[in-house]
Amino acid sequence: MDGNGRWAKRRGLPRTMGHRKGVEAVRETVQAAGEAGVRYLTLFAFSSENWNRPEEEITDLMGLLKLFIRRDLAELHKENIRIRVIGGRARLDREILGLLVEAEELTRNNSAMHLVIAFNYGGRDEIVRAAKRLAEAVGRGELSPANVNEHTLSAFLDTAGIPDPDVIIRTSGEQRLSNFLLWQAAYTEFVFVPVLWPDFDKSAFHRALDEYASRERRFGAVPERDVALGS
Repeated sequence: MDGNGRWAKRRGLPRTMGHRKGVEAVRETVQAAGEAGVRYLTLFAFSSENWNRPEEEITDLMGLLKLFIRRDLAELHKENIRIRVIGGRARLDREILGLLVEAEELTRNNSAMHLVIAFNYGGRDEIVRAAKRLAEAVGRGELSPANVNEHTLSAFLDTAGIPDPDVIIRTSGEQRLSNFLLWQAAYTEFVFVPVLWPDFDKSAFHRALDEYASRERRFGAVPERDVALGS
């Protein structure tokens, strides 16, 4: 969800106003995803690199997360949406941690849609933490090195039990992953849209889904039509 700061700058507003408008886009996108039948929606809310931003901006982002959970949690629960938070828990204050745990526990049995919040998240950090936990399991004798494979490592990731993303949408015209779901995105389709995140709405979401639907996913195999032509 990129472009909050640029959205605000173009309007002569402080960056914090862009983040506040971005929260409205989050609500609209969650609703649009539910209406479209999306089963898993992951939002990259705060990266492990975002701690390098000005302290005032970080404080505002944390405040927005608290506000979102307190104001929207009941509605998300009512809509049978399950919330799951991925990312490191280090550096998060006790209040934030409590709210994240509350959101996950309250919605644990919901099943209409899985809303995954990537908060204090970085793809490389996730893989490192998973590798450490895997190594500890080997050290305890719970796992043999000979049995370590892609599926084994995946089980130690923050996203264990969550399917790899079919499509990643990045707003604001940027065309890079920025340390997001590096392991999980091996065969993901990418849709880059020029719209700044605060302006991302249902119509933009559906256009992105239409772009994804036009793709042919091969996962490293030969397209069926090519197999038929060569037979």
